[in-house]
Amino acid sequence: MNHATRRTDRALGAFYGLALGDALGMPTQIMSRQAITARFGRVTGFEPGPPDNPVAAGMPAGSVTDDTEQAVIVGQLLIGSAGRIDSVQLASELLDWEKAMKAKGSFDLLGPSTKAALDAVARGVPVTETGKSGTTNGAAMRVTPVGIAFPVEPLDGFLDHVVESCQVTHDTTLGIASAAAVAAAVSVAVEGHGLEAAMDAAEEAAAAGARRGHWAAGADIAARIRWARGLVAGRGEDEAVDTISALVGTSVASQESVPAAFAVLALAGDDPWRTCLLAANLGGDCDTIGAIAGAVSGAAAGLTGLPAEAVATLRTVNDLDLDPLVDALLTLRAA
Repeated sequence: MNHATRRTDRALGAFYGLALGDALGMPTQIMSRQAITARFGRVTGFEPGPPDNPVAAGMPAGSVTDDTEQAVIVGQLLIGSAGRIDSVQLASELLDWEKAMKAKGSFDLLGPSTKAALDAVARGVPVTETGKSGTTNGAAMRVTPVGIAFPVEPLDGFLDHVVESCQVTHDTTLGIASAAAVAAAVSVAVEGHGLEAAMDAAEEAAAAGARRGHWAAGADIAARIRWARGLVAGRGEDEAVDTISALVGTSVASQESVPAAFAVLALAGDDPWRTCLLAANLGGDCDTIGAIAGAVSGAAAGLTGLPAEAVATLRTVNDLDLDPLVDALLTLRAA
């Protein structure tokens, strides 16, 4: 496999890895780790949304959620505007997406930071101000296309692209740092480097990203990722997952869910299937944790490192064909 073919394989692995982690975590999202164990024992594959899950009820096994769908929106905006993301257009696309979700009876709607920001957009607040309180993980969950479309060096230029994807909803030190971590890890892995190098790049980009946007109180993302990676070292799988849930945290807060995703990566290595299953059993915002971890692990392993049957399920259940989008994003990267 030549370099260009391998890069395509890794970029496809990133996007389908995101979808894989998202879909495996769909039925267990907003459940506690204890509730997941009581209902499923252990999630070992795609499951339908439980009828008593207020977000996932009625969703077929293998369904993706807002994590994948919003990442697709970001990717489409990038290729439609020669690598730029217009904040007003992103706001419009996200509002249209939520209207479509409501129309089909879905309960899987916008997250708290995104919802508050888009409500402000609708009131006429300038997009330079709407994201100044967004500290949750919505920007990090949808940023993978930025990592596919752009090399991480020079870092300042790379961060400019990350900030464009964040500004309207998550224009804070925490929101930008967390998105920068994910995008950088994906970008470095797409370029051909291993998982450890990708996670190191995440820490560096998070530290630099924390110097952008409106200051927000909260633990430093780069430091939390470094700590979370070390926290699982030497622990057995069950103990490590319990520790991530109890100490790192699995809420929608960026300083919990993003470090949790990197802890899962450190635990699972470059096995995307194992990575995504571990995330699905964590509890909390496990579809987003799975989407982030799956994107990075998938980028390191490539599409050929994902289970073919699982990818086929994702394509069929969601009518999902990411190949043309990924090809277009890689054209941006080459330019």
